[in-house]
Amino acid sequence: MATYLVKRILILIPLMFGITLITFSVIHLAPGEPVEMQVAMNPKVTKEARDRLRKFYGLDKPLHVQYLNWVGKLVRLDLGRSFSPDNRPVVDKIKERLPITLSLNIIALLLEFGLAVPIGILAATHRDTWLDKGITIFVFIGFAVPTFWLALLLMYFFGVKLNWLPISGLHSLGSDSFGLVHYLWDMAKHLLMPVLVASFGSLAGLSRYMRSSMLNVIGQDYITTARAKGLSERVVIYKHALRNALLPLITLFGFSIPGLIGGSVIFETIYAIPGMGQLFYQGVMSRDYPVVMGILVIGAMLTLIGNLIADVSYALADPRIRHG
Repeated sequence: MATYLVKRILILIPLMFGITLITFSVIHLAPGEPVEMQVAMNPKVTKEARDRLRKFYGLDKPLHVQYLNWVGKLVRLDLGRSFSPDNRPVVDKIKERLPITLSLNIIALLLEFGLAVPIGILAATHRDTWLDKGITIFVFIGFAVPTFWLALLLMYFFGVKLNWLPISGLHSLGSDSFGLVHYLWDMAKHLLMPVLVASFGSLAGLSRYMRSSMLNVIGQDYITTARAKGLSERVVIYKHALRNALLPLITLFGFSIPGLIGGSVIFETIYAIPGMGQLFYQGVMSRDYPVVMGILVIGAMLTLIGNLIADVSYALADPRIRHG
């Protein structure tokens, strides 16, 4: 198992640098430049001022030199400074926003997998019943409804028409003076709609994967043998079938890890949540290359770590993989 793990970790290093090279090149191919985005609304800015800004940001150098300089900083865990007027270190900006995004998406992820597994099991064990058909309808709705449309619909219905839930931010005005219970309740009300939006579509897809996987497993010979031995249906499903049926969801769980920071752009922007998704969107709009690259590097690293976790989990669940 140790050899298998070391091989998988060593593969991540060239993959990481390949991802950064492609990402860096694609970002710089996009139309627009940070300097032009900053001075576009000021016609009095001279060409000399633009050139000084380009030199200050290092944009006057060839692209390959810019990339090598950036990689040199990255090796030292330095993501550079933002091109925005505050010129703050990218690491500081990410540190401010990362806990908010992680907290929100971890809650959504736990909700997705916590509900998808039992829903998928119910649909598989009650195949072709009204329960299965109802779950199937729910799944199709989840696939069909666009995230941004659902977010706006919930805002209008629960926030504007019924006035039950706040429609933006994380806290109400004056929340610093609230007691602990009132403060937590206020935050929960602000997070309810974003969490529902973040988990709805994924919950539908995960439950469908779980149903398909469970149906495949319960048709295997060893499940028939377990039933023939007189074991209860509960033991057959939850002890013998569930472990193997979870293998596809292990892979999906690994792929879900990058979404902890990257999958929140839409609802963080709509609900004005000061997280990584909103920071990424603002960085793209202003062509803030260091911020965009910093977030993409973290996303790429999480993607590779997610794949590694999925591979290791597979190896732990199925000995044939690690021995092979």
